[in-house]
Amino acid sequence: MKLLYPTTLTLNPAQIAGFPTLTLHPYDAKAATLPSDLLDAEILITWANSAANLSFAAANLPQLRWIQSLAAGPNDVLAAGFDTSRVQITTGSGLHDRTVAEHALGLLLTAARRFHEMRDAQLQGKWPGHLGGPQPDREPGSFRTLRDARVLVWGFGNIAQCLTPHMVALGATVQGVARRAGVRAGVEVFGEDKLPELLPDTDALVMILPGDASTRHALNKERLGMLPKHAWVVNVGRGSSVDEDALFEALEKGEIGGAALDVFEKEPLPEGDKLYKAKNLVLSPHAAGGRPQGAEELIVDNLRRFLAGQDLRNSV
Repeated sequence: MKLLYPTTLTLNPAQIAGFPTLTLHPYDAKAATLPSDLLDAEILITWANSAANLSFAAANLPQLRWIQSLAAGPNDVLAAGFDTSRVQITTGSGLHDRTVAEHALGLLLTAARRFHEMRDAQLQGKWPGHLGGPQPDREPGSFRTLRDARVLVWGFGNIAQCLTPHMVALGATVQGVARRAGVRAGVEVFGEDKLPELLPDTDALVMILPGDASTRHALNKERLGMLPKHAWVVNVGRGSSVDEDALFEALEKGEIGGAALDVFEKEPLPEGDKLYKAKNLVLSPHAAGGRPQGAEELIVDNLRRFLAGQDLRNSV
């Protein structure tokens, strides 16, 4: 049985060894095709594959039975056209929790402490005096600190549960929104029907939604209008969950405090796009994840399950 693993990630094959019926084969995930001697593979590990590579694999691996994606979501694999009636697909959910949580925290602190304004002033050779010296402490109607800030996390899954303790440690009050209400990791999580009640009382909205038809433009003009004028939006989920035209309009009109986006509907964001110069927008180039942590452990665990005919972790 052949397992193909991508050279786009430094995996340690020795950690995946120990399966007598299995042979491991590296492949170039950016190449448009796969070598002919690999086309009888039954297991495919994917990470940062090109669309052409995945499409080729979907059309030319007739014995493929399982794809282990190391991405948090399965969008790229599903878009390639694999026959899901015979090919199991599992994701890398959980491998990016700490890196995305850290990035989200960094964007929140940038927004609250105005690091972006300080950097802009530095590049212009100016002293941003209005950001230094005596400052109001937890001024009502502003987002200047995480202490006592009301943070709403929309898409309260693994990443949110990793991020929340760091925000709480800095004094924030955290609530969640998800498809199902309940209490998760000590945080009260509400259904999306409660957004009209929650958004007006939010200082920072953190978006960690997956990218599918049900979440497209979930944050639209109507919901942006429910946020206080000082509130910031941080998106480290999927770009399609935010209506970028509506967000740009809200930023330009000063209807919200600002936004920090790591993901966009089109990536790379096209040169000259209006978002580059939007007021109070911090842009990062889909940099929150990008470093799957614990990939070998997940692969080995799912390999054992696969060979034993058991249910796989993170099945789509």
